[in-house]
Amino acid sequence: MSEVNASVGLRALPFYRPVADECAVFEAAHANRLPLLLKGPTGCGKTRFVEHMAARLGLPLFTVACHDDLSAADLIGRYLLKGGETVWTDGPLTRAVRQGGICYLDEVVEARKDVTVVLHPLTDDRRRLVIDRTGEELEAPASFMLVASYNPGYQNILKKLKPSTRQRFVAIGFDFPDPATETAVVAAESGLDAVRAGALVRLAGHVRSLSGMDLEEGVSTRLLVYAATLIVGGMPVDRALQAAVVEPLSDEAEVQQALRDLAASVYG
Repeated sequence: MSEVNASVGLRALPFYRPVADECAVFEAAHANRLPLLLKGPTGCGKTRFVEHMAARLGLPLFTVACHDDLSAADLIGRYLLKGGETVWTDGPLTRAVRQGGICYLDEVVEARKDVTVVLHPLTDDRRRLVIDRTGEELEAPASFMLVASYNPGYQNILKKLKPSTRQRFVAIGFDFPDPATETAVVAAESGLDAVRAGALVRLAGHVRSLSGMDLEEGVSTRLLVYAATLIVGGMPVDRALQAAVVEPLSDEAEVQQALRDLAASVYG
């Protein structure tokens, strides 16, 4: 089964610091019943943005972490044996349609190909979900919204979002925030003071600008928050950076040493 997190109803807004007009674009897409695609590197804030907007709009949110084995049945639902009876159980996509909430498919390119077949009728003017197993055809209410995300820089030829699917969405491109915004985010999320949070952000900037190193991706804002959290908890800076930056970014000894040297130059 898919990894699903559902949160419902009005609640405190999860912290999110806008970097451009992404909140307005999200609200416009929702108001006009348009599906939305978020594109950007891992750990740059896409999931937090969706959580923030769902709370801001007062809508239930169903988050699905997509993976290689995620099937259409995982999203729509299936018959399960309960108490000696076979009963139909809605999947997260069906629940989102029935409740008029947001279904967020995180890293949608990781899902199996049959998933996109299910999504297509929900991403055009039909806005319908067909449940073959029960014979139902659900029409999505006005408040329903389909949101998907993926990392364009981490695709290979076997896992690419087909143009026929990509062009069914309006899209927002995400990247890591500017240094001032990222410093504010790291400080707010971890409780670290702005001076030390700024040093972490400077280190991240150096890592992201490196060329010729065997890094699939630069350090994410999420990892900076992890490092800051460890530092606030009393861990020495060099050990926090080793645990939250160096080790997650690479397994190669030479690359790890280069990252430690870079950290030493920033903190030296």
